[in-house]
Amino acid sequence: MPLMPADDTFAETLAARLPENTLRRAEPRYLEEPRGRWQGSSRWVALPRSTEEAATIVRACNAARVGVVPYGGGTGLVGGQVAQDGPAPLLVSMERMAAVRALYPRENVLIAEAGAVLADVQAAALAENRLFALSLASEGTARIGGLLSTNAGGVNVLRYGNAREQVLGLEAVLPDGTIWHGLKRLRKDNTGYDLRHLLMGAEGTLGLITAAALKLSPVPAATGTALFTVESPAAALDLLAIARDQLGEGISAFELISRQGLDFLTEKLPDVRQPWPQPPEWCVLVELGLSRGLDPEAALETLFGTALEAGLVSDGLVAQSEQQRAEFWAIRERIPEGNKAIGAISSHDISLPLGLVPEFIERGAPRLAEVGAFRINCFGHLGDGNLHYNVFPLPGRSKEQHVHQREEIKRTVHDLVHEMGGSVSAEHGIGRLKVDDLERYGDPAKLAAMRAIKAALDPNGIMNPGAVLRG
Repeated sequence: MPLMPADDTFAETLAARLPENTLRRAEPRYLEEPRGRWQGSSRWVALPRSTEEAATIVRACNAARVGVVPYGGGTGLVGGQVAQDGPAPLLVSMERMAAVRALYPRENVLIAEAGAVLADVQAAALAENRLFALSLASEGTARIGGLLSTNAGGVNVLRYGNAREQVLGLEAVLPDGTIWHGLKRLRKDNTGYDLRHLLMGAEGTLGLITAAALKLSPVPAATGTALFTVESPAAALDLLAIARDQLGEGISAFELISRQGLDFLTEKLPDVRQPWPQPPEWCVLVELGLSRGLDPEAALETLFGTALEAGLVSDGLVAQSEQQRAEFWAIRERIPEGNKAIGAISSHDISLPLGLVPEFIERGAPRLAEVGAFRINCFGHLGDGNLHYNVFPLPGRSKEQHVHQREEIKRTVHDLVHEMGGSVSAEHGIGRLKVDDLERYGDPAKLAAMRAIKAALDPNGIMNPGAVLRG
């Protein structure tokens, strides 16, 4: 049977089961997404204050066969939070469930509700001299539920792993409205299927995450940050290998930055201070977090000396203050803002086997040149093989003049990624943007298993219809 719309009649019936003001008309902000590619069709948004209220909402939707689209901070880049086609679903925003329920410093565990903003969770952990290591540009607005549902990455994956590796337990509402009480603080729990990992990365298609037991870490006693000019992406990869040999787990971030990204900042965001008289073709941003008694500045200087002797670097700057460290990070973190100001024709969030990253960069430009003349801004988390590979018009042209080439550009990039054993979705998820890509490049056995899981847990297909798997 087809899904039904969350119309006014359904809303009136649902509102009678909930506390006053739990159901509202959907404001425009709930129907938009950062890239402006989709416009949501939902007329109503539910804002539960508790897991029990969330369960009541999902239970009612399942009984009426009304779609449910979970809404976190609205920062997703693949359209997972908006449904444009099909019967208008009910949006369920977690913004009222934003509490830090408990913090256990001795256990390195924090329990947060799904609507908690990432920056607030980080601050709560830091108040107890603990670190919640998930970190990304949208941390001031992104919410825990959405970050876990998309298995977000960010700049610290090299050391701490993706979101799923920083979670011990979950609480969630399943598609039939039952509550899964999986909010455990256990490091070991070998009792069958791990629903925690099933829900994380499912993008709300298998249930609604309402709270999580998050894994904390000690705050590094000393941090150090440096910008190194490298000769090429291959040299950057060799530098990473040396850094790992010398510093082991002390490397928190290792970010690759191209000249094109720096030029975009110069053109569109001149307030971003760049420390070079002439921007390098390639550079890396390295951050260390070391234990008490170790000197990160000395460690970075030693690393630079070794790399210089090996011919991998030609220049280096080690941050001498917290202000300078912030300036270095601003260069990396504002690259997406510069990209947006220029206007990308097609943006790609990809990952590759680490050793093949330089080869991909070398082969990618000639492949795209067969499609047309473009500028490429390639940057990202080299330490975990995740590149943001974005294609832009030449100076004097606009992205609108290349809309007809967008699909061919994307196919060219993704075909090469697939050919080299990579992934066409590294950290942003599938959402609605990449459903076709998942079908084109996904392993048939995996896709069949995913569809079987979806059918078993959500037989009415109400949870985020049209995201990840085609409805």
